[in-house]
Amino acid sequence: MSKKNDARLRRARKGRKHIRKLEVPRLCIYRSPRHIYAQVIAASGDTIQVSASTLDKSLRDGSTGNVESAAKVGALIAERAKAAGIDSVAFDRSGYKYHGRVKALADAAREGGLQF
Repeated sequence: MSKKNDARLRRARKGRKHIRKLEVPRLCIYRSPRHIYAQVIAASGDTIQVSASTLDKSLRDGSTGNVESAAKVGALIAERAKAAGIDSVAFDRSGYKYHGRVKALADAAREGGLQF
């Protein structure tokens, strides 16, 4: 692995250690150059309760690696989480900087009704 990815994973472990103490479901994201993925993982960390990504049928048309598509994923994950009865989560940015697509996803999820 590269030094850059090792540093990101170190930051992710540090954040997840703090989130584990909160004992709430976490909204975990993964960002690749072409797609963005989001999942709400149970507080125990063993099950994925809801998920959304740019690979979903409704979001595949057009480009998938930009801020607009990340905002659509954020709105979709908020809608699915509300349907599953999840109101508040901890935002796990997986060591990525909070800007661009990560920020757009988080803002759209907040607008959709998730609290974090």
